[in-house]
Amino acid sequence: MMLQPRTSEASAASHERVYRALRTQIMHGELTPGAALTLRGIGKQFGVSMTPAREAVRRLTAEGALSLSSSGRVTTPALTNERIEELAALRALLEPELASRALPRAHLALIDRMQKINAANAEAVSKGDPVAYIRTNLEFHRALYLRAQAPAMLAMAETVWLQLGPTMRSLYARLRRSDPPAHHRTILAALKAGDEPALKLAIRADVTQGLRMLAQ
Repeated sequence: MMLQPRTSEASAASHERVYRALRTQIMHGELTPGAALTLRGIGKQFGVSMTPAREAVRRLTAEGALSLSSSGRVTTPALTNERIEELAALRALLEPELASRALPRAHLALIDRMQKINAANAEAVSKGDPVAYIRTNLEFHRALYLRAQAPAMLAMAETVWLQLGPTMRSLYARLRRSDPPAHHRTILAALKAGDEPALKLAIRADVTQGLRMLAQ
């Protein structure tokens, strides 16, 4: 009688592991727009049965990270220009507000950490590593937004990042970056100065400029 609960617990743990790993891959641009996934392939990749793979796909589809066609085909979203504009507008609304709320708690230790993350971002650019670039770029923003103490708002921002992950990979390829984002330096300067209007302006420019170029 103890076998069923243990089996259920193991299945739940497997599902959570697959969900978290796939979510990270999508958010960091490891998968390109329109990339096809299969339950069998996911199961083989993570060494799990079809059930945890199916549950992970179901959750990610609900979050907009994956698309499910009427025929049952699972892909990463290939966003239209209108959808990119919509998600860019959401970032422009959410992230300056998160930064504003974080500013009173942006002490020197945080600024130092963000500078180190930005250095890692610059290294990713120099190596031409798009996944590391996207990962460190999001880490830069998340480090600040965590200080906002607004978990519901941050969760909404992360859902937008998740939907944009594959598109950010395409954006990186189009930009052919040779330098880290210039707006990061402006963000750091505004944090050091405690300048809220400058911080919100720099955040808004940073999170929308590239996306809106992609939608043109």
